[in-house]
Formats: sequence, structure tokens, C-alpha cells
Amino acid sequence: MSGTEEMSKALKASTPGFCDMPSTIVRASIVQASTVYNDTPKTIEKAGEFIAQAASDGAQLVVFPEAYIGGYPRGYRFGIGVGVHNEAGRDCFRRYHASAIVVPGPEVDKLAEMARKNKVYLMMGAMEKDGYTLYCTALFFSSEGRFLGKHRKVMPTSLERCIWGYGDGSTIPVYDTPLGKLGAAICWENRMPLLRTSLYGKGIELYCAPTADGSTEWQSSMMHIALEGGCFVMSACQFCKRKDFPEHADYLFTDWYDDQHQEAIVSQGGSVIISPLGKILAGPNFESEGLVTADLDLGDIARAKLYFDVVGHYSRPDIFNLRVNENQNKPVTFVSKTVKAADDSEPQDN
Repeated sequence: MSGTEEMSKALKASTPGFCDMPSTIVRASIVQASTVYNDTPKTIEKAGEFIAQAASDGAQLVVFPEAYIGGYPRGYRFGIGVGVHNEAGRDCFRRYHASAIVVPGPEVDKLAEMARKNKVYLMMGAMEKDGYTLYCTALFFSSEGRFLGKHRKVMPTSLERCIWGYGDGSTIPVYDTPLGKLGAAICWENRMPLLRTSLYGKGIELYCAPTADGSTEWQSSMMHIALEGGCFVMSACQFCKRKDFPEHADYLFTDWYDDQHQEAIVSQGGSVIISPLGKILAGPNFESEGLVTADLDLGDIARAKLYFDVVGHYSRPDIFNLRVNENQNKPVTFVSKTVKAADDSEPQDN
């Protein structure tokens, strides 16, 4: 036992009631699994099986990977090249668009019912379609089956920008739930210091990081965020093999549909849960589909912030300040004639 631990033990023994308040424990499960590509009903059915499995194991919060519904288009080319367009790429996008969901919509209702039935809070990664524009979105649900809202990825990475739209500041929520303050940053948004700071400023405690980054380097980012934010970080990534992808599509793995390549790993997962003190509580899993589950002692948040509170005592607002624009950006705004008439009728200052 260290000297600090001995001092703490002695202090507790000499001071009745000192620091003996019980901590709140939350059980969280990450679902590390592959989309059923080009089949959204089966993908949601598969999600339901994992949610039920997690709930039966006592999970109160279930977190899914980036773009689980609709699928992360790893290796898809969509016929894209500078000054190049082709029919195969357009048709590939047509199928991908068809797999996305409207929010809110019938698929959202199904997910809400799954959350209610299993009495879990749920964060689901999904491809959202708004007309013909796609957004990489995180959906949030309460254990009572209520759709809480969404976060749209504000900055797609690399060629994602050719097929996904950009979110804005109107969907960077942190929800105050009985489990803790819940929010998300998607994939390489987690490398954006100012976006992270906006979440810290809203008091995030349960930090979901749905991602498509299965690299070992990603683990370092997750560890840093847990320590920086003084929060629990739950990073969820898909585990996919070649056989999980469609046989015919315009992507890098088109020629990988023989017996030799069926078991080849396309996305290696690496889902992990890390405490505010920098302790790995579960994972990373680089081997298979499955659940990554841990019990979160919410008292660790206060324990961590004794020494470092990034938007509290360790900030310097006299030097540094972040301004976040939470207004929704609309490409088209209609002003009715009646409003114009009312405005025109107001007296003008001379």
C-alpha cells in the first residue's frame, strides 16, 4: 500500500462518516458488431439481439459503433475521382442512400421501443438521410423509450466529405440522465480540441466515441480524452470481415470474394471503456464481434477532477475562451408574406 493510501485509510478510520458515501455504479456495454450491409431491417434486428443480451447482463447503457445502421462505407469508391463520374458509383450511392434512415421515422420508433423494452439508455450510430443528403449521426434514447435527440458529425474525414453532409452546432447535445450526463463525438471529431471542449463545457460524464478507427493509435486518443475530460469514455467500433460486405459493389475489396478472403478482417474493432482516472475497464477487443462491458463508478469523476478540471479550476478564461455557435444553419429560409406585412406596418423611427 502506498503512503497516500495509508494516509487516506488512517483519515477515514479517525473520522467517522468521512468519505464513506456510497458511489453510484452504472453498467455500460459496447456492442462491437458489423452492419448487415444493404439490409437495414436485418441490421436493426441484429441490434435488438445485442441490446437484449446486454440488458440481460445488467447493462443500463448500450453504445453502438459509428454508422452501424446503414453501414460505414469502408473502402467504397462510389466511382469518385477528380473529374470522373460513372454509373456504377452512382448506383452504389443509390443503394447506400436507401439503407439510411429518416430521423425521426419508423426505424427510430423501433429503436426507442427496444430501449424501453430492455430498460436501457441507448446510443446508436446511424446514417441519417435528410432528403438526398446523408449525415453520420449518433441517436440517443432513454430507458423509457423516448427519443432524446441526435448529434450529426460536424466534420467528415477525407472522402467521407464526398458522400456525407456536415452537421452544425445545433446538434452537439449533452443529456442530463439519471445515469449521468451523456453525449458523443464521432470518430475523428474526437481529435478536434474545440469540439471536445464544447462537450466538457456542457459537463459530459458519459462520453460516447462511436468510431470507424480500429487502429492501436486510437487507444491513445481515448485514454487522453478520459483524462482530459475527467469522464468515462466508451469507444465503439465495428468488427467486420470480408464476408460481411456485399459481393457486388464499387469498393476496394471487389476482388476479395473467394474462399481465401472470406475471413479476412476489414475492420478490427478495438472497442474499449476507460475511466476518468485513465484505467482501462474493459477491452480493447481486436478479435471478434461481441459485448465489451464494464461497471462505471461515477465517484471516479470527482476523484479525477480533484486535480484537473479542464473547464473549471484548471482553465484560464482570462486568456482562453471558446465561443460555440449553436444556431441551425439552413440553406433555404422562407419568410411568409404575413410576417413581412406585419414588419412593414411597424412605425419607423425618424
